[in-house]
Amino acid sequence: MLSLIERSIETIDRQLVLVAPPDARIPSELRQLVVDSEVSSASIREMQKLRGSIYVMEGNIKADQLTRDGRHQTAEDDKSWHLLMLNPDRRVRSCALYLEHDNSVTMDDLRVRHCPLLDQEQWRETLTGAVESEIERARRDGLRYAELGGWAIEKERRGTPEGLVFALATYALSRMLGGALGITTANVAHSCSSILRRFGGSFLEFGGKTVPAYFDPRYDTDIELLRFDSRAPGARYARLIDLVQRKLEQVPVLAPSRNAYLAAPPAAA
Repeated sequence: MLSLIERSIETIDRQLVLVAPPDARIPSELRQLVVDSEVSSASIREMQKLRGSIYVMEGNIKADQLTRDGRHQTAEDDKSWHLLMLNPDRRVRSCALYLEHDNSVTMDDLRVRHCPLLDQEQWRETLTGAVESEIERARRDGLRYAELGGWAIEKERRGTPEGLVFALATYALSRMLGGALGITTANVAHSCSSILRRFGGSFLEFGGKTVPAYFDPRYDTDIELLRFDSRAPGARYARLIDLVQRKLEQVPVLAPSRNAYLAAPPAAA
């Protein structure tokens, strides 16, 4: 399997596109910067259509929850980095988002504030304490805090290394941006959860209790909350993340405006 992943990594610069958020601080290692607001916006709209079609097909949302043109929009889409894998005809086939926060962020600023566990008295303190302790740790270590989500992969691509390569690319991007502690929602019914745990994702804990999986009525599915540390991936995959990081230097980066700029990333603690 590892050799198959390595072969997929070799072609990632011909398949992956990164879309930067407005005013992004783009590391100088990401050399293929393209400033084009129309192309950037069109890529996000296409990603939203793909995500909407997959979520509806799998019963996670209803068609009437999409925009009139079939897009699944979230408030975070315009603030996030997007990782888009393209078909040979340059159409989006897989996507994920990476939302960076300053480590001064609070629970009320995060997507996780909508988690149904916060409505359950027995888990509210555990989840809140776990997230707040992670943010405090990021602050102590001089790291950003990040949220991952929006995972969607065409059905035809499942069972291929694509999901694994996506996870590798997310770790690599996080490291290039200076490193982060973070959190992600992972659909238990898909391979997303097991893939992320394989790469070093782990369950949130606080006060001797582990935050459990939960049913999310918004997406009609069971979800796990996983934490990650971009500095500490699973040992088996550390070398592969290094390979992906070098390949990301050749990946096109779409920026919506010239307010995004090239800069050396802050040194990770």
